[in-house]
Amino acid sequence: MTGLDLAKYIDHTLLAPEATSQEIAKLCADANKFGVAAVCVSPSRLPLPAGSLVDQIALACVVGFPSGAHVGSVKAIEAATAEQNGATEIDMVVNLGFVFDANWLSLADEVKAVRKSLTETTKLKVIIESAALSDEQIVMTCKVVVDSGADFVKTSTGFHKAGGASVHAVKLMRKTVGSNIGVKASGGIRTRETALEMIAAGANRLGTSATQAILAV
Repeated sequence: MTGLDLAKYIDHTLLAPEATSQEIAKLCADANKFGVAAVCVSPSRLPLPAGSLVDQIALACVVGFPSGAHVGSVKAIEAATAEQNGATEIDMVVNLGFVFDANWLSLADEVKAVRKSLTETTKLKVIIESAALSDEQIVMTCKVVVDSGADFVKTSTGFHKAGGASVHAVKLMRKTVGSNIGVKASGGIRTRETALEMIAAGANRLGTSATQAILAV
């Protein structure tokens, strides 16, 4: 796989709470140079200055980040606001308390609320924190969020103490959701080797802040 091919899998990401406007500007400039699929930023960084991204690069924004413990209606408002401010993709964190309580109805309700707050063309990625879950929880969470309107399931925020993406989780998520739903691997992807392993496991998006290092090899 060429660097140009690999770039098309990448959501070039900067979610550090201390990120400056200058760093966000560099993120966008690098995204344009690399030809990535998307950039991913925090809600307070939107809207981006006009002309920050070329047309083929999507703008992703996190919602309920990083804990996922926000009220569902607040996540919906945050998502709608991000869309109004230019986001074309929303990366929403699930409420892990609902998962561990096996409260699937409440989990479905919050995903549906976020999906309803968005237009049909905006992609909804749902972050499940796979490293914190058992295989059974991963499977059930993926099924619930897809049935509730998710376009992608995503492994991790990269901020959870349990860790980030694993090949095992990506394979399980792909097997669970089938071929028509996206799988995004995120958290701890810092080398070309790891990126290619995640793609081979079934990921069709990669969330990383190490884009330059991955593509430079």
